[in-house]
Amino acid sequence: MNDEATLATARRPLISIAIPVLNEAGNLDALYARLVALADRMVDRCDLEFVFTDNHSDDETWPMLARFAAADLRVRAMRFSRNFGFQNSILANYLHARGDAVMQIDADLQDPPEMLEQFFALWQQGFHVVYGIRRKRPEGRLLNLVRKCGYWVIDKVGEHPIPRDVGDFRLVDRAVIEAVARFRTASPYLRGMIAGLGFNQTGIPYDRDARTVGESKFNVMRLTRLGLTAVFNHSTVPLRMASFLGIVILLGSLVGSVYYVILHLLQPDLPRGFVSIQLMVLFGIGLNAFLLGILGEYILRIYRVLRSDPIAIVERSLNMQPDELRL
Repeated sequence: MNDEATLATARRPLISIAIPVLNEAGNLDALYARLVALADRMVDRCDLEFVFTDNHSDDETWPMLARFAAADLRVRAMRFSRNFGFQNSILANYLHARGDAVMQIDADLQDPPEMLEQFFALWQQGFHVVYGIRRKRPEGRLLNLVRKCGYWVIDKVGEHPIPRDVGDFRLVDRAVIEAVARFRTASPYLRGMIAGLGFNQTGIPYDRDARTVGESKFNVMRLTRLGLTAVFNHSTVPLRMASFLGIVILLGSLVGSVYYVILHLLQPDLPRGFVSIQLMVLFGIGLNAFLLGILGEYILRIYRVLRSDPIAIVERSLNMQPDELRL
């Protein structure tokens, strides 16, 4: 009987729960309590580990993680030397998680960790990616409008469909993690990257809870920056749009030139249009600046890939061996 129990335990998969944190001291106690309760409830189905990446918090986040890690070997954590960004935190979590699958959640508890049970069931049915689809979001109208417009633009210009109303709350299989690790991307947009990999993916609708402690790290500016990263990382439409727009302007200029030549022949005394010339010059300068800006965004990404900056620099770690740190 003991041998059968041992074999059953050995067959249990390991699921990593990955949590990026930045000044989340007010949420950590409640988060950790829910993670432990979840692990106890799922002990007959899988083992859990909790992988934290601290983006150089300046509150009590890191001391609290150190306290959790000292009492619980399932808690593994890295503290970055500075803030390397939210997407890099998620990617670092993926690369250091040891599980057969990795579930990504935020520390603010807006995404319920208890949904792992539903994600896990679908993963066992053969799905490689299981993500949460937000039915509603307790946010202001401006943020919701920016998100909806952003999703629409990304969906229209993207080379592959990205699920709408889906964030980084997902469970991904080890095979997907290994595929993501092969990419060389200076500014990762993981939801687009994972959506474009293929595999067997599905979503579960849920209602996102309101943040009870602390403030959201995403404002309109950061959301806009993330949206631009999604467009430039996963679409060549802006480059093609620049070429198309240049051709349209060239043809328009030729038509205008013919029109003014004919008009001058028909009306020799027609006064020269100083204002129209100035407007055309300003329009040309603005158009060139816009097109050069698009080219610059792509060149910047090429430069960052060639520079090969690390995803992040680890200042300290908890319950991790030095040879495990691969950033």
